[in-house]
Amino acid sequence: MASGSRMFSILRGAAPRLTRDLFTCRHGCKSSHPKKLSKRFFGSSLSRRSADGSLRRPDVASLLDAVARPRRSSGVKTGYFPETSDKSVAYWLLGSAASVFGIVVFGGLTRLTESGLSITEWRPVTGSLPPRSAEDWDSEFTKYRSSPEFKLLNPHMTLDEFKSIYYMEWTHRIWGRVVGMSFLLPAAYFIARRKVSAPMAGKIVGIAGLIGFQGFLGWWMVKSGLKDDLFAPGSHPRVSQYRLTAHLGTAFLCYTAMLWNGLSILREHKFLADPSAAMARLERLRSPKLKIFRRSVGALAVLVFCTAMSGGLVAGLDAGLIYNQFPKMGVGWTPPKSELFSDFYSHTPDKSDVWWRNPLENPSLVQLDHRILATTTFTSVMSLWAYTKFSPAVRKILPRACKKGMHGVVGFVGLQVALGITTLLYLVPLPLASAHQAGSLALLSSVIILGGRTWVPRRAARLVSQRLRARVPSPRPVV
Repeated sequence: MASGSRMFSILRGAAPRLTRDLFTCRHGCKSSHPKKLSKRFFGSSLSRRSADGSLRRPDVASLLDAVARPRRSSGVKTGYFPETSDKSVAYWLLGSAASVFGIVVFGGLTRLTESGLSITEWRPVTGSLPPRSAEDWDSEFTKYRSSPEFKLLNPHMTLDEFKSIYYMEWTHRIWGRVVGMSFLLPAAYFIARRKVSAPMAGKIVGIAGLIGFQGFLGWWMVKSGLKDDLFAPGSHPRVSQYRLTAHLGTAFLCYTAMLWNGLSILREHKFLADPSAAMARLERLRSPKLKIFRRSVGALAVLVFCTAMSGGLVAGLDAGLIYNQFPKMGVGWTPPKSELFSDFYSHTPDKSDVWWRNPLENPSLVQLDHRILATTTFTSVMSLWAYTKFSPAVRKILPRACKKGMHGVVGFVGLQVALGITTLLYLVPLPLASAHQAGSLALLSSVIILGGRTWVPRRAARLVSQRLRARVPSPRPVV
């Protein structure tokens, strides 16, 4: 009785997978049709030939084993979304990352040329076109003349000079719209056409939301430079360094997310093309001997990001225009303590906020913090490279791709340090300052690429394991 109930439960669970042909009447059909049925359902995996060469029908136990065996994953669609994302999605994400890289560099140029406050309104739709008549230009120039930047910094600016900074800011805003539309429309297409896996669809939606938030942060940042009450009276009109850093940090996060997910898709396809070799590499990366290296790469990525954000504070406060010496700052290694922790930046009567306002608002301490973080980053990279070079255990087991990635990080950090020092010594010239900002994003990219070669991707590892299990035939019961 128990065996009968077990057989009934197995057949009931297998019923959705049984082919419709099994329950179709075959009277009057061609003779070749039953053969198709026999090949499709009673194929080589179940049918066996006897010693005389005749085809033996499968027994009941083999049939039950076949229908009760779960489907094996082979990259096909198991639900609404496929198991793996299409390669075209990866190339689109990498192309979007390149566009974000470009707009970050161009945004730095917009700030360095003091063009960011030339457009005093935020019009996402109607502001897509520049002024086309003399009346339109006069209207825009009149709005700019009412801004603090014109009154305190550019009171003698002509209309032609205004047009040059206007076009810089307009191009930056249009580029931002292009980034948004070139991401949103393909994202909707790929999700609707089921070109992405379910986890990747969620990540793409998250990146799209981050792009929209980035646009809001951009206007929020510009708005801080258009009102007198948002900066100290008599100071240089500029945007808030907090909002500038938030805007820069969100751009870095968008870029990193696009780069990482694009590379992840390509890595999954590479692993699934040769699961055996991929599993061997994954087992190599899981080695306890590489545990310190894997964690160090993650910590290095966080350190590079924090160093870049401290650079945003330096840019927002124009802190690069003071102490233009290296490695000393003035006559000593650091400015005087009274200057680093000045009561001037306190906003409370009891001076209780001195300890946190000075690191964020005092240009002298902000520059010192950036120097310390940059030096720490350089030292950490070189130490990690020495660890991979002179540790026998790590050098033996570390994959060749990881070693190349480490060499790339060393090259980029050396270039970034050289750019930072020369930018400081030459009083922040436009080409060097722009290259230094691009170098920070390039350095972060190299660390992310190294992490992609070093960290063990859990999802890719699970897919590889499923592919390998699918290759192993299931043991059949002995009758």
